[in-house]
Amino acid sequence: MFGCTEHACSFIVYGSLNKNGKQLMETTAVSTTTLANDEFDRNVPRICGVCGDKASGFHFNAMTCEGCKGFFRRSMKRKASFTCPFNGSCTITKDNRRHCQACRLKRCVDIGMMKEFILTDEEVQRKKDLIQRRKDEEAQREAQRPRLSEEQSQVIATLVEAHHKTYDDSYSDFNRFRPPVREGPVTRSASRAASLHSLSDASSDSFSHSPGKQTSVSGGIPDSDDDGSKLSMLPHLADLVSYSIQKVIGFAKMIPGFRELTAEDQIALLKSSAIEVIMLRSNQSFNLEDMSWSCGGSDFKYCVNDVTKAGHTLELLEPLVKFQVGLKKLNLHEEEHVLLMAICLLSPDRPGVQDHGRIETLQDHLSETLQAYIQLHHPGGRLVYAKMIQKLADLRSLNEEHSKQYRSLSFQPEHSMQLTPLVLEVFGSEVS
Repeated sequence: MFGCTEHACSFIVYGSLNKNGKQLMETTAVSTTTLANDEFDRNVPRICGVCGDKASGFHFNAMTCEGCKGFFRRSMKRKASFTCPFNGSCTITKDNRRHCQACRLKRCVDIGMMKEFILTDEEVQRKKDLIQRRKDEEAQREAQRPRLSEEQSQVIATLVEAHHKTYDDSYSDFNRFRPPVREGPVTRSASRAASLHSLSDASSDSFSHSPGKQTSVSGGIPDSDDDGSKLSMLPHLADLVSYSIQKVIGFAKMIPGFRELTAEDQIALLKSSAIEVIMLRSNQSFNLEDMSWSCGGSDFKYCVNDVTKAGHTLELLEPLVKFQVGLKKLNLHEEEHVLLMAICLLSPDRPGVQDHGRIETLQDHLSETLQAYIQLHHPGGRLVYAKMIQKLADLRSLNEEHSKQYRSLSFQPEHSMQLTPLVLEVFGSEVS
């Protein structure tokens, strides 16, 4: 084709044909043998086949420099006729290539440069138009590509920082707790346990401004033999829930706009959403292999059986595990995870909320940020946002069942004394 020499040729095309059916290409026919060699060793310097200068690529079916490419094009267009003063035997080099045009042109033809590949002025313009059109289309695609605004990026950065400051997967500061009581060895040494003072008293993160009384554990921990009646894991998990609620309060305070709400709305939001945010956070420690929660490595590992020993029934635990499995399989980015927690917390339809409009505005901004992030990082994942929002609906049902079971425990004196004031406060019971 087109008078190729001994090597078969492949063609790099620009995408359209001229009126005679000739491909619009200036750098086109390429020796497949040379291409194969280049594929294996891209570090080999490319040399102009005419003058030995550094080549810029294949031009008119041969590897040449820009100078010889231009010389060949001009010569062919002008139909120039050159005469060599030295019997046509000049050696063409980078330094003397201008001295003998006849031998230079002969060398161009000898290495396979072909005039058929030279574009007319009309074809050159069409090629330029094609390239420009592609650049314009790429620029348009780039402009339409979803991207985060500076404000949205800042919100995400703030929430990620807030999460890091209030969630430690090692649970290194969870040390004032009543130890877990199971059949078998205790997970952590009981010597580390201490009486857990009322979190409402000890922390400025209290939901209530009135002093509460301390939870006393001086009577000791129920024996494992009494698991069925005394709920041996209840004191420990109540302490863990109190600890987790405090961390959620710390996270909430760093959500942009939260602290500008009235104290009453802050309390209403936290009381009704704290356990849902805890369930979202606990997904980071949930293990799909054995359906357990590992908090702080091997120090705290809880299975469903442990939670039943804290008074929770299968009406809560079966949907809770199903929720954790489903959320885990979404493989959320940390940014999506913290946005989902903030959206969960800033729900304007929570009981006791007064300024619905303001809270709804804050939640809308977070939802828009989450959608923008998903569009940017999950191309084609249009259902990701819908699945995440469905998880918030699932959490409402879990929260309702969880609260019902805690309230049931709080009405039983032998169990309510094992709960902390903060847990009692969050789930609607008064500390007496």
